[in-house]
Amino acid sequence: MAKKVAVLVRERQSEALRMAVGLTLLDDIIDVYLLDSKVAETEENALNLETIHDLDMKIFTNYKGNENMEYLSTEEIARKLVDYDHILPY
Repeated sequence: MAKKVAVLVRERQSEALRMAVGLTLLDDIIDVYLLDSKVAETEENALNLETIHDLDMKIFTNYKGNENMEYLSTEEIARKLVDYDHILPY
């Protein structure tokens, strides 16, 4: 049975996004939460975000300046996190 995994991204964004993409190899449900900041505009982040969208992974943010991500308040994110089997803060 597939596990639900949340990857919380704060620091080291490119590494956290790369890890989230890599976790898809396990056939689990992987959702990404980019917290408290704008995603850094780097080539590596752009590639990882494109892959996340291509794989139809869900990506959420509590920062209104992030494009192509579903905005949720911090409180809404906290309520969603209880539904995950694993939460990986990065």
